[in-house]
Amino acid sequence: MQEVAEAARDSYTRIVATLIRVTGDWTLAEDCAQDALTAALERWPRDGVPANPGGWLTTVARNRAVDVLRRAAVEESKLREVAMLWEPAPPDDRLRLIFTCCHPALSLEARVALTLRTVAGVPTAGIARAFLVSEATMTRRLTRAKSKIAAARIPYRVPAGEALAERLPGVLAVLYLLFTRGYDADGEPAFADEAIRLARLLAALMPAEPEVSGLLALCLLQHSRRAARRDEAGELVPLERQDRARWDHAAIEEAVEILARTPVEGAYAIQAHIAACHAGERTDWVRAARWYDELARVQPTPVVELNRAVAHGYAYGPEVGLGMLAKVEGAPEGYVLAVEGDLRARAGEEGRAAELFMRAAAAVPDGPERRALLKRAQPPASP
Repeated sequence: MQEVAEAARDSYTRIVATLIRVTGDWTLAEDCAQDALTAALERWPRDGVPANPGGWLTTVARNRAVDVLRRAAVEESKLREVAMLWEPAPPDDRLRLIFTCCHPALSLEARVALTLRTVAGVPTAGIARAFLVSEATMTRRLTRAKSKIAAARIPYRVPAGEALAERLPGVLAVLYLLFTRGYDADGEPAFADEAIRLARLLAALMPAEPEVSGLLALCLLQHSRRAARRDEAGELVPLERQDRARWDHAAIEEAVEILARTPVEGAYAIQAHIAACHAGERTDWVRAARWYDELARVQPTPVVELNRAVAHGYAYGPEVGLGMLAKVEGAPEGYVLAVEGDLRARAGEEGRAAELFMRAAAAVPDGPERRALLKRAQPPASP
């Protein structure tokens, strides 16, 4: 039922976050939230959608938690938890939940999986498919992550001051990894949508943090191209060959507006400005090259240097790009070969380019990227 799905998107995280804060029991919180959704699926088609769907779900979940705790209320502390469920919730419960799920004491994989399950409400089976494991295995991993939070006494709070500055990049990294797991050629598209939704939530809760807004703008710009990234056969279409009329221009406009009011203080905002260079009728490669220079200053990684060589090669000629590429060290071999092949092709060295594309294809896993490289290695069709 669509109304239940919409209410779940709006309220699930808030319900789970509040119940975890009060009870400290992750399983109870998730079970009660799921029970409320099940009740909505049963009752709303019969009784009609309530005027305040989110409030209805919250009340049902809270009542369910009260019932469970009352049955277990053999200690005064449990009785206090029952009373706390009826107190007004502080406004930062969802922030507390996000920062707890993304705590650095957990492995990166556990942080992503726990964020998907607890914050985004993605079913365990869907998370298992993304991680290429069985549902039972993913259930055990999620259980271990929750147990570690309890055993390590990880605080259920938003850090402040210097601690916030230290922890926020890790939270953003989890959200961006979640986005890329949906945006990648063989990813789960729904995960990209969830990452954008969570980035919106974080931006609304932390409006004074420029990198949060930068991450949201970056995800919106990249995801705006999703409809044009594959052809009718499902194969990848390079950026320069995509039908830009099929891009989500409303998302592009939103991202550009966000960037216009966001100070550039970190890598996500810079990457968003680079993505914005592609958003017009044609790519502004000169501006992109300048932004890549800035990105290389704050994030001097081999992959950034590789992309910087691409941008300069398109902005100032393939010879410039090849000169910069020769200085790149440590980037994945397949990507280096693919970039050199592209620059050689633009320089008119078609035979050399084809050889490089073949070698690049052999260096990447089987999938859409390899097929795209093999296609580029073929001579152009005769007119």
